[in-house]
Amino acid sequence: MNLLKALATVGSMTFISRILGFVRDTLIARVFGAGVVTDAFFVAFKIPNLLRRISAEGAFSQAFVPILAEYKKQRSFDETKALINHVATLLGLFLVLITIVGMLAAPWVVQVSAPGFIADKAKFDLTVDLLRITFPYIFFISLVSLAGGVLNTYSNFSVPALTPVWLNISFIVAVLFVAPYFDNSIKVLAWAVFVGGLLQLAYQWPYLRKLGLLPRYELNLQDEGVWRIVKLMGPAIFGVSIAQISLLINTIFASFLVTGSVSWLYYADRLMEFPTGVLGVALGTILLPSLAKSYADKADGEYSQLLDWGLRLTFILALPAAVALAVLSVPLVTGLFHYGAFSALDVEMTRQALMAYSLGLLGLIMVKVLAPAFYSRQNIKTPVKIALFTLASTQLMNLLFIGPFKHAGLALAIGLGACMNAGLLYYYLRKANVYKPQPGWPAFMTKLAIAVGAMAFVLHLAAGSDAMWMAYHLIPKLIHLSVLLVIGVITYFAVLWLLGIRVKDFIQRTNR
Repeated sequence: MNLLKALATVGSMTFISRILGFVRDTLIARVFGAGVVTDAFFVAFKIPNLLRRISAEGAFSQAFVPILAEYKKQRSFDETKALINHVATLLGLFLVLITIVGMLAAPWVVQVSAPGFIADKAKFDLTVDLLRITFPYIFFISLVSLAGGVLNTYSNFSVPALTPVWLNISFIVAVLFVAPYFDNSIKVLAWAVFVGGLLQLAYQWPYLRKLGLLPRYELNLQDEGVWRIVKLMGPAIFGVSIAQISLLINTIFASFLVTGSVSWLYYADRLMEFPTGVLGVALGTILLPSLAKSYADKADGEYSQLLDWGLRLTFILALPAAVALAVLSVPLVTGLFHYGAFSALDVEMTRQALMAYSLGLLGLIMVKVLAPAFYSRQNIKTPVKIALFTLASTQLMNLLFIGPFKHAGLALAIGLGACMNAGLLYYYLRKANVYKPQPGWPAFMTKLAIAVGAMAFVLHLAAGSDAMWMAYHLIPKLIHLSVLLVIGVITYFAVLWLLGIRVKDFIQRTNR
């Protein structure tokens, strides 16, 4: 299997999803702006999203995929199918319980996650109502993650990568066509989350059926494979929870700041999520099953080469993205969000958060490449210890930065914490002699620095003044922004080509 081709496939599918995500967020910003109702919705959406990252994309995937890859390689099809049935049944029962408890306990959940809202009864009550609608999303999306893990293990990367499109479509349809029929129109966004989760699950089901691996109810608490996954999930939940707790604490801090702070952080985070999703999630998706297979095959040389390939791709794509986010912060924020209820103040506050986040983009994506190196070896404890240290450090930085920088200080702490996390993961991989860098890194990094510098210089000249972007109308603004992005891409890759870096240098093949 050509991993570069697989990465391009996953990346392109994710790109489509992210573009629709920007359309969704542009519509939300235009209709609702950044204020009381959006703060309430983003908190209500963040809570099941955090649980999704913990139980679904986080701990569950890290524990499930390596064991499933081992079963696929070393055991029969029937044994592998039985494992999927047993895991799906146990996970489904657990999710039903969590969903019911979460909906009943919504007032207490909001008190913990956004205590600053308590002083405003209307805002607090609205957040509780929205949370009760969005909470079942955790049930749907966790089963989506299970289906995606199975499909990825069987080298079907495109379907899981395209699945998030359905959530964005649900949002877009809700805002454009359904919102006028709601007395409290912000609730239409909560129902869009619910419907979007259901659509994502329905989309993946036929592809599992085609593989003959559509799960059915089969409770078996004696399956040793299930308990191996549960055993791995324990420390994995703790480790992933640490990162998500950091985000939750940021929301708690932001809830005490001026109204709009939660929304400004959300819109900046959405811009950060674009390169993180297109590259970071795609690389992690491709690498985890490939690394797990190499580990099961005891192919140490291939294992190290896969990591090196992933890190080089991270630097060649994430570094220019981080610089572009900072240089083009105003064009990006105005081009995507500065419409309708989204004011000039909202632009400035979101820009500040985006520039702070951009400092940590490389670290955020490196974590998604380095962490699978531990998970694929069924080593969860080391990244947990690193995450715990990162959490403590991030909260210390929150306390240091929130005074002078307000909401942007929270974004800066997250970014720097991600860089610290990535650096420690890299250190322990080298220390354990798991990863051995391939030759040529100094020359490679020198060429990247030259190309990124040239791109930043050209973009700065071509961007124009902030005042011009604030005064632009829709079509000229989008045209100029598109031209800037094209100029940046052409400049960067043209300089790399002149310096001798070619696409063929990144072709990486592995056995299915």
